[in-house]
Amino acid sequence: MRTLTAGDVMNPQVKTVRADLTVSELASFLAENQISGAPVVDRDGRMVGVVSLMDLAENEASRRVTRDTEPDFYLHGWEDKMDPAEVRKLRVVDDDLLAGDIMTPTVYTVPAPTAVAEVARTMVAGRVHRLLVTRDDRVVGIVTTMDLLKLLSRDGP
Repeated sequence: MRTLTAGDVMNPQVKTVRADLTVSELASFLAENQISGAPVVDRDGRMVGVVSLMDLAENEASRRVTRDTEPDFYLHGWEDKMDPAEVRKLRVVDDDLLAGDIMTPTVYTVPAPTAVAEVARTMVAGRVHRLLVTRDDRVVGIVTTMDLLKLLSRDGP
């Protein structure tokens, strides 16, 4: 039996956002595409980071939560439970704030031949919900936690 790889389970249609997208445009893009995050590209199309619903929430929380409160305590894990209608309700006051300002400036990648078990371990170790899949140093797809859950649900009883 052949081991499944990142290339087998990836989505080859990677939706990206520009770093100069406003956070309100970003929230609309994520909701319209029913995704919880996306790689961020600069004006030349180079990957410079990843932005997610968590980044939007943490940005919003940092303006409203007092220093005595730990934002992660209240926010951890909620992004997996939100539906697009709830995302549309998010309001961002600073319309001049950009995706590049709130993104995580690290892009996690795995080569296409990476075994799915290693993909999962990488996601857990990095505490990330998406990995870009590469072949010959080019991005050819994306694997998300939802892709891995779909795979697990097919193997179940």
